[in-house]
Amino acid sequence: MSTLTTPAGSAATAPRAAALTPISWKAPIAYTVLGLVALVFFALLHGGGTTTTFRISTAQDLFQIDPVTVGTKSAAVLLSLVALGLAGLSWWAAGIRRKLGWWLPALFGVCWVLAFLCWAGAGKTIPITGLLSGALFLSVPLVFGSMSGLLCERVGIINIAIEGQLLAGAFLAAVVASATGNPYVGLVAAPVAGALVGAMLVAFAVRYWVDQIIVGVVLNVLVVGVTSYLFSTVLSQDPGTWNRRTPLPVLAIPGLSEIPILGPVLFRQTILVYLMYVAVAVLHVYLFKSRWGLRLRAVGEHPKAADTVGINVNRTRVRNAILGGAVAGLGGAFFTVAAGLAFGREMTGGKGFIALAAMILGRWNPLGALAAALLFGFADNLQTVLGIVGTPIPSQLMLMTPYVVTIFAVAGLVGRVRAPASEGIPYKK
Repeated sequence: MSTLTTPAGSAATAPRAAALTPISWKAPIAYTVLGLVALVFFALLHGGGTTTTFRISTAQDLFQIDPVTVGTKSAAVLLSLVALGLAGLSWWAAGIRRKLGWWLPALFGVCWVLAFLCWAGAGKTIPITGLLSGALFLSVPLVFGSMSGLLCERVGIINIAIEGQLLAGAFLAAVVASATGNPYVGLVAAPVAGALVGAMLVAFAVRYWVDQIIVGVVLNVLVVGVTSYLFSTVLSQDPGTWNRRTPLPVLAIPGLSEIPILGPVLFRQTILVYLMYVAVAVLHVYLFKSRWGLRLRAVGEHPKAADTVGINVNRTRVRNAILGGAVAGLGGAFFTVAAGLAFGREMTGGKGFIALAAMILGRWNPLGALAAALLFGFADNLQTVLGIVGTPIPSQLMLMTPYVVTIFAVAGLVGRVRAPASEGIPYKK
């Protein structure tokens, strides 16, 4: 049998050459610029103290690790050169279209942050364990908020109302905990408030087909107005009954909490942090390893195809959006019972929008959203720690860090991200 050939003489059965994906130079350029900034500003132009000390151990650790003192300029130069070496590796990998995985940006970030800390803490002592522990604690509302957004947007509901859900959860947690004198009861009440806001969101989005972004913004304003009114008329009139501090106790896990660095950071926290661990793990497993997760993702990507195989699209959207609201409400308890604070007007301070950015930066994946939320929490706590140790950096500049990272994430400088295909589109059967 003769072989069919094309006019060019090649065999018709020969496989076609695979189309090459375009090379993206965004990451190598970003790594190089940041590496040069570290080398020039943190090392070569440094004119402050000659040494920087990093304190690692705490008094409750099983054994003590002596503080580490390094030469400020030499350590910053070494770390900057390592960062530039990683930038060169990213150029090589981009040129041959090879993906190196998550370890490269993680290692680059560690080197860059350590170089920054050497410069910012020159002549000072930086408490590494306290910095990491506080970063994890401050990331709690961001993690719960991003998980809420992920649950909603994976089924096609845009959840701009995360800010309102956090604030509602903080309010109800404070009121119930104060009235009962038990912070755990307040912790249980917080998801109820978030679920109510989520129910209003999904009612307008699914039942009446209202633009989901507009509904989310309106719900945020509504929650701010209602909680501010109740704060002025009820909570402020009798704070001893309705708005007193009822903090959750710190629960140290025996043995694990005494491990240097990891123990105080991971296992010397409140129950809300431990619930965060469980929520992220369970959501990741169920989202990608269960029938529920498969249906959820199908509804968000192709609702018509999901409907043809017997999945009730709108019911799935309603249930998961309300569940997402409850998750955000639980995160709102951070601002009151977990932080040991009384409720205050608009005390969430825009954390819901940062959580939304963490979800986008994490590419609608629970583990990615967790990593992004930890990054924002670290930036938030860093300005506090540096203010305590007395560095010359204005705190206002440090407060800008999460928002600058957010802009980079939304602009796509961290890589191409794609939302679920049917996000924000009502399903009309």
